[in-house]
Amino acid sequence: MAVTSNKIAWIGVGKMGLPMAGLIVKAGHTVTAFDPNRERLASAREQGIAAAASAAEAVAGCDVVFASLPDDATLRATMLGPQGLLQAMAPQSVLIETSTVSAEISVELGGAAKARDIAYLRAPVSGNASIAHTGALTCFVSGPQPVFERVQPLLAAFTRAQTYLGPNEEARYAKLAVNLMIAVSAGMMAESLALARKGGIAWQDILQVLDDSAVASPMVKYKTAPLRTRNFDSTFSCRQMAKDLDLILAAGHSVGVPLQLAAQVRETYGSLVAQGDGETDFIATVQHIERLSGLDDPKL
Repeated sequence: MAVTSNKIAWIGVGKMGLPMAGLIVKAGHTVTAFDPNRERLASAREQGIAAAASAAEAVAGCDVVFASLPDDATLRATMLGPQGLLQAMAPQSVLIETSTVSAEISVELGGAAKARDIAYLRAPVSGNASIAHTGALTCFVSGPQPVFERVQPLLAAFTRAQTYLGPNEEARYAKLAVNLMIAVSAGMMAESLALARKGGIAWQDILQVLDDSAVASPMVKYKTAPLRTRNFDSTFSCRQMAKDLDLILAAGHSVGVPLQLAAQVRETYGSLVAQGDGETDFIATVQHIERLSGLDDPKL
């Protein structure tokens, strides 16, 4: 049976959390949010989301609590410990965590939730802030399947596809696997474009070649569009990609998978962050390889 309560809590209304929570409101539910950033809470109010003075206040009386938090440390500090949010949630409620975090913190959170009789769904989303408001994100879900089936209509309010993968940490590994391919693709595109330019191909021409070739994946087409105007405004930053690659490499080490390409691309993103490009879009790998190749900005 689908969740019938229309009272939802949302913890973390940043670039991703706010548009997702807003779509829940548009689907007819009451959402109460908390974020330590007052400007974010003000933006939430503008979208019809109620603002709570604390995380504990936000989750009081809610059957379903969503979390959209930036990293392992923030998730642990927010959810666990004597003052953690799990202590304020009602037994038999549902926690849905949508961020990209490690399997290790997720296991820890799952154990603590089980001890409190709270159902825990791992539901990391795939996509970025530029499309989050459209409902075009996708999500990978793992945890208790009957709970997933009950809350799937809520997930469908802000994602176009919801893929259930298993009872444990499968969703965490799925998100890391996808982000690994995105990171390596960004590195690959950078080298390909630099090679083509060194071979005398005009900038717009090589982008057209990529768009019309066998390598024209959705990822490639997604980035050739802003590259036509050399737009490196961030949809997902170099710093965020470096953080995700750290998670990816740690996951590979933990399960015995050598991730050689991931390690190499992580060094590229480390260089970009060190050079002051941490908040630039992750496709700034293009500029990085151009600098190494002695290439100036191309004529548009």
